[in-house]
Formats: sequence, C-alpha cells, structure tokens
Amino acid sequence: MVDESCIFCKIANGEIPSSTLYEDGDFRVILDLGPASKGHALILPKSHFKDVCELDGTIAAKVLPLGARIGTAMKKSLGCAGFNLVQNNGEAAGQTVFHFHVHVIPRYEGGPAIAGWTPGQASPEELAETAELIKNSL
Repeated sequence: MVDESCIFCKIANGEIPSSTLYEDGDFRVILDLGPASKGHALILPKSHFKDVCELDGTIAAKVLPLGARIGTAMKKSLGCAGFNLVQNNGEAAGQTVFHFHVHVIPRYEGGPAIAGWTPGQASPEELAETAELIKNSL
C-alpha cells in the first residue's frame, strides 16, 4: 500500500529523486537532506506504514539487518567509529514524517552528542508499579 500524499512514499518509490544508497523490492535507503552527521541515511519501506505500531511483520524483520548492513558500510567507507539506529514514533517522540523510517546516523570520534539522555532515578517500588502497568496492557 502506498499513500499518494506521503512524501516518503514518493521518494521510496522513485517519484522524487534522492541520493540512494541501496534499493530492493521492499526498501530504498537514502541520504537525509538535513543530516545529523556526514552520511546520515534513512531506511524507507516502499509500502506505507504510519509508525512501528502499524509496521508489517515481514518488513519489520528486515529492518534491523538492513540497518546493520548500512552501518557496517558506513564504518568501512566513511571511517565512523559507530552508528545509531534511531526510530521515532509520534510527534512527542520527534516523528515529523508519518511514514515509518529508520535513521542510520554515523558517529565519529569526538563528534557531537546526537542521541542520548541523562539517566534519571526510580525506586524499586516505582519500577515494579510501572512494570505492572505495562504488563497489564500487553
């Protein structure tokens, strides 16, 4: 399924030109137009899924291996020390295009902090209560 109004559907299916790194029957991997670092790429499924909650299981099973393949190629070709796989779901989580996609962000020694947080604190009781709330919704 393709959403005619979705810009990522149009890019993934070749209607809009992109700097393509990889393509197969299910995905197109492109360089991000607003990169967090040199080589920042997006894995775009050719089918439309709003977010990970709508993602088809067959496509989901292929995303992490593809991310590893792209990240490994970045380490070899760009000399990055590592990479982040980032996937946002919902506006509050930073999703700006509502077509499931994964960012592959090369990380360089001495480079800026791109993805991270300051660890908080939670008591064992709070963790137990939170775990129960989530478990009861599974």
